[in-house]
Amino acid sequence: MTRYRISGAVMTHPKRLPAAEEMVRSAPPGALRVVMDPDPGGKPSVLRTALAAWASTEEGATHQLVVQDDMILSDTFFERARAAVEEMPDAALALFALWDSRNGAAVRFGAMAGARWVGAVNEYFPCVAIILPRAVAEGFVEYGRARLDAWPDDILMYRYLRANRIPGYVSVPNLAEHEDHGSISGNAFRGPRRSVCFLPDDRPGGEGARLEGLRVVPFFKHGVAQCTVRLDGPGPERWLHLECEDYLEGVGVRVERLKPANFETSEVADPEAARSTWLTAFTMGFVHQRDGRGTGPSRTPASAEALATIGPGGVSHTRSEERIAEIREGLARIAQAGVEAGLEAGARSRSAGRPARGGTGRGGTGRGIGVLGGATPLGEHLVRGLADRGHRVTTPAATDSPAGLDALVDLRPLRDGGLLRDAHIVVRLLDRATGAATATRTLHTGDLYGPGCSRDTVIGRMVWSALRSHPVAVTDPPGDALRPLHTKDLIAAVSQVLRTPGAEPVLTLPGEELIGVRELAEAVCSAVRPVPIETVRRVAAAPDSVSALDSAPAPDSASDSASGPAPDSASDSASVSGPSAAGSWARPAGWKPAMDLHHGLHTFAQWLAYEGIQYAAD
Repeated sequence: MTRYRISGAVMTHPKRLPAAEEMVRSAPPGALRVVMDPDPGGKPSVLRTALAAWASTEEGATHQLVVQDDMILSDTFFERARAAVEEMPDAALALFALWDSRNGAAVRFGAMAGARWVGAVNEYFPCVAIILPRAVAEGFVEYGRARLDAWPDDILMYRYLRANRIPGYVSVPNLAEHEDHGSISGNAFRGPRRSVCFLPDDRPGGEGARLEGLRVVPFFKHGVAQCTVRLDGPGPERWLHLECEDYLEGVGVRVERLKPANFETSEVADPEAARSTWLTAFTMGFVHQRDGRGTGPSRTPASAEALATIGPGGVSHTRSEERIAEIREGLARIAQAGVEAGLEAGARSRSAGRPARGGTGRGGTGRGIGVLGGATPLGEHLVRGLADRGHRVTTPAATDSPAGLDALVDLRPLRDGGLLRDAHIVVRLLDRATGAATATRTLHTGDLYGPGCSRDTVIGRMVWSALRSHPVAVTDPPGDALRPLHTKDLIAAVSQVLRTPGAEPVLTLPGEELIGVRELAEAVCSAVRPVPIETVRRVAAAPDSVSALDSAPAPDSASDSASGPAPDSASDSASVSGPSAAGSWARPAGWKPAMDLHHGLHTFAQWLAYEGIQYAAD
């Protein structure tokens, strides 16, 4: 007789009560009960109803299952759920993951490896169909009630599980599918929200087959082939947010030389969607092979279905269900071709030995570059980005001799003035033998945003509010117009200066076109979440200060001394006021900002929600 018993709840709202009741009738007798939103006339809140569902665990049950009312359950849902609890009684078990999510990408790796469960990665923890041990459910109820207006339930669940070191897994294939009949909680703007891999007739068995320890997770979201990479080293788990192209360049794969497999992009009538689908799948195949998880994907229905959803998921934010159905088959063929090409490239990489990042790759110098102030979230992204662009990067202490280096990139002025309008970094070109500076370039960064950046800037506060479904505040009067610069553009600009310093001692990186505060707020609402824009009366500015996110080192990492040597050349201190009075607007030779504002804000939101949240007060 089993030691474990699962009680179940379908969380619902009066508007959707018939759907919840139908789900209860279709389940085994006693398996599910309806739990209603305790305040159906109040502000829509998934968390409020979820907490009521988690608090409804039956007497004698060891685990609680909570399912939202718009889910379709597989034929063997309850059999697999019971077997999984037997195998992983202390874990949180997610039974669904979206097709464009990181956890969905982890499911794809699990399907390729023939696993039945995969360890969750750095993202919200999917809560539309989930099982928790009783004690974990009770703890989450207490945790969530203290944070009712803080974050969505899935972000809070991710944070709660992470803080309490509770393992989390996602089913392969998923045991539930989303019906997508509209969203009471305001998620309809995201487009169709489907499972990464749902096979309704999947048979139970083999629940102990798990894939864990993923360190590189490629995914196609928001029309872009992206990649999240776990940082090496001690301390809390931290991930960098990259694009697949940058990751591949960093491991020695020259993307411009790749020849996408023989497919006709016309069959999906969207060359960029076809290319990004192929690139995501290629990166998956490369990582799968390079990390030694097999010579190829398992030839199973789960693997085929998981790969087939790469393309549809990546374009779902701009495509209807009908259009996705039309292009799905073509994108599936493209994904399969991409994986096979990636597997071949990964095999060549393994046989040649894994290439080290930093050398003479794309745009790099192959010379030694030191980064001061690299032990911050932004610094970690810049260090990785420069290495991926072919530079040999180290992070010396401020007191170390620079002898032996060819250049020093000093991020500390950002830390000291990251929230001020004169934010800048300093690049010093060095005499390798003596470490003496031979030339200095000051790079004005404007209004930085993107992975690694602070939530306490004008842009950061807007994105932070939209993430939590709060109104975006715009002051009256609105304040100075903005010159946004994304993390990726900053990295590319620094790389270009290291490669081709040019003659100008002062460089300004943001575009010349100003963006008004309200215009930026509208862009945030479009890219992150469609929340109201609220006008508030401007109050006197607080004394200049440095945000905790800008000034704090990465968790458990060595910190550069904030009181280290000040900029040591006259040009450093004489050029912190931006473009010259004569109006010059010098940029690094051959470089200009390339990041689309809409996508850039989206990447910033993702990083704040999954990594930047670590630096926020709980």
